[in-house]
Amino acid sequence: MKPQITKAFPFTLVLVLSFFHGIALAHDTNEKFLQCLSVHSESTFISKVTYTQNNSSYISILNSLKQNLLYKPPEYGRPQVIVTPFDVSQIQAVLKCAQKHDLLVKVRSGGHDHEGLSYHSEVPFVMIDMINFSQIDVDAEAKTAWVGAGATLGELYYKISEKSKNLAFPAGICPTVAVGGHLSGGGFGYIMRKYGLGADQVIDSQLVDVNGRILDRKSMGEDLFWAIRGGGAASFGVLVAWKVNLVDVPSIVTVFTVQKTLEKNASQIHHKWQQIAYDLPKELVISAGLQSQKGKRALVATFSAVYLGGVDRLLPLMQERFPELGLVKEDCQEMSWVESTVYHFAFEIRASKNLELLIDRVNYTKYYLKAKSDYVREPIPVEVLEGMYEILYEEGGHNIYVISFPYGGRLNEIPETEIAFPHRTNKFHMMYFAAWSDGEESQKLLELDRKLYEYMTPYVTKNPRATYFNCKDIEIGRNNYGNNYTSVKEASVWGKKYFKNNFYRLVDVKTKVDPGNFFRNEQSIPSRIYRGIKKKHH
Repeated sequence: MKPQITKAFPFTLVLVLSFFHGIALAHDTNEKFLQCLSVHSESTFISKVTYTQNNSSYISILNSLKQNLLYKPPEYGRPQVIVTPFDVSQIQAVLKCAQKHDLLVKVRSGGHDHEGLSYHSEVPFVMIDMINFSQIDVDAEAKTAWVGAGATLGELYYKISEKSKNLAFPAGICPTVAVGGHLSGGGFGYIMRKYGLGADQVIDSQLVDVNGRILDRKSMGEDLFWAIRGGGAASFGVLVAWKVNLVDVPSIVTVFTVQKTLEKNASQIHHKWQQIAYDLPKELVISAGLQSQKGKRALVATFSAVYLGGVDRLLPLMQERFPELGLVKEDCQEMSWVESTVYHFAFEIRASKNLELLIDRVNYTKYYLKAKSDYVREPIPVEVLEGMYEILYEEGGHNIYVISFPYGGRLNEIPETEIAFPHRTNKFHMMYFAAWSDGEESQKLLELDRKLYEYMTPYVTKNPRATYFNCKDIEIGRNNYGNNYTSVKEASVWGKKYFKNNFYRLVDVKTKVDPGNFFRNEQSIPSRIYRGIKKKHH
């Protein structure tokens, strides 16, 4: 019998040759793309903000805003080229040349996309990194601000505080999150029950469309302006800046954090929180977190809050509406609103009031991350919470933080169709947030987070099981791989979970402004017009 290797050799040779041919094609495409940039950019400076994989600065720039350690090459494809533009003309050149040479374009504002979709892809792509579009212009008299897409929430809060101690902006609690993506998905935090989402306060924007036009609210029209507030701007163009309304806050706000163990009735108190938190005065937001303790069958419930007022008004309110928590004056701290954004730094409680922490993009720890989320309309029974604890007690379960924020107030007063974000009538949003530091634990933590999500299925919204777009989760559904065509029906599997019936209006807008589906990713809004390779049916 002849050795099998002699038969396999031609096939192996073909694979090897195909591999090197693919490399050669990619290199040729990159060279043509770079040449195109040099021709079409109005600024000769573009070569200084363009980085190929051979550039010595490429990896540091790629990793600088890669917030989730889970998505690393070679499993997740890196950009062929990174461009860090300083002006809009450079963005226009990238779009023109990428279309000419059939390269996908992805835009990264701050890198906090939970699935890393802004910095990895299954097909060759160019990444536009918006870090240099971070200018913030605050007009305290008009109570407005223009904010570049690459500016962070912390930088915005800091700039507002420099102009006024009585102005604020209702957005998220993680200061390193960039404004560009955050507001395009919604954006909520500790004053949302008084003032709604960050996206609710957007009054103008600047966006570069597929044709390279710079559009503001007037020139883009109300349909596109509606879509990019809550519907994800990355499906429609390159978001350059937002103009937002700033909101009034008192000179003093009150914060507190109270923790309860199971022995101190954590489950019963959490159950009561579910019944009353969404119906408290708009000035008060109390979040509720659940987390097991490493190596123990023990759990801590953490209740954290911001109240727009002094402690002397908060204590009688809590005694009347939520006496079970047992809040006392010693649990509370009075401070300015901007100091409260340092206190609630991501999911950590900080004793420091150092505002410089808000503008520090470097000195923080990065983790492997996975998040899934739900909306809840009816209180979850205590026995169901206790079943959740059993999952959190499993090995590695202490790395999962189940954090819930109440809705109601102003959020519930705004119609679900006002902007693309539709989740207005729920009692609270619940996120199963896994963060770990050892990459060897990734598979175990991913499976455990899925197990928790599946367990909660009967107790959350249904038809669809809704989730928050900024809590990106590729496991709820995705567009077809690579350049394969995705129909509206196929995309609705995940699209209606994020946007409910607003999904179909988003599709209409997409079809109008980007009919060729140039701006696309694994969970981008599809165009009704054919684009890509039609799937073969066998």
